[in-house]
Amino acid sequence: MTILEGRNLRKTYRLSKRSTVAALKGVDIDIENGEMVAIMGPSGSGKSTLMHILGMLHAPDPNHGPAPELRLGGEDVAALSDTARTRIRARRMGFVFQDFNLVPTLTAIENVALACDYAGVKGKAARAAALEALGLVGLADRAGHKPSELSGGEQQRVAIARALVNKPEIILADEPTGNLDSERSAEVLALLRQFNREHGQTVVLVTHDAEVGAACDRIVRMRDGRIRDDGRRPAEPVMAPQLTPVPA
Repeated sequence: MTILEGRNLRKTYRLSKRSTVAALKGVDIDIENGEMVAIMGPSGSGKSTLMHILGMLHAPDPNHGPAPELRLGGEDVAALSDTARTRIRARRMGFVFQDFNLVPTLTAIENVALACDYAGVKGKAARAAALEALGLVGLADRAGHKPSELSGGEQQRVAIARALVNKPEIILADEPTGNLDSERSAEVLALLRQFNREHGQTVVLVTHDAEVGAACDRIVRMRDGRIRDDGRRPAEPVMAPQLTPVPA
């Protein structure tokens, strides 16, 4: 079953009055329920822009081509208002970023509970859910520590707990291992894979790391604002060279 479906996804950013960058040039993509998918490509290929549109952080451009479509669980969400998109993100999606995006003045449990607040869960219920999520990533005993008192790997695990706390259908991660060493990267990847397999959560992650991509079910490869390989199509057959007979 397809949980995320995008058609004709375009995004152009204006850098100045005379300069624009076409980040996405009409992308079609399908993400199946329960998949763990890596989006890979060189810098500037459009992979982060695609993730931001799939996560409803940005809206696709409606002009200069066929109408864009973005379906979440079969519902077209491409043209929803900012308020409606925010509500869906808070309740049905979780986000993990390279720079952790933790509030430095808040403790780990308070950072995780913020996601509950956005989804309409407050007070003791939010705190209990946040502590449970921290327990799932092995940080219940660090709940009262602020980000400056945690290692990079621990901060990223707090970010994963925040992404998981509302039990979302989809986790979207933008370079989640980019600021970590190889050992901490393996820990973060193992956690994402664990929740994907044990809880059936769909995971879409952007990465430059070939080892991270290899650990996923499928790799979507991008270049120049387009998908060049969706990880499903069979490889193009290699034609045997035509040999010219040698004269006797």
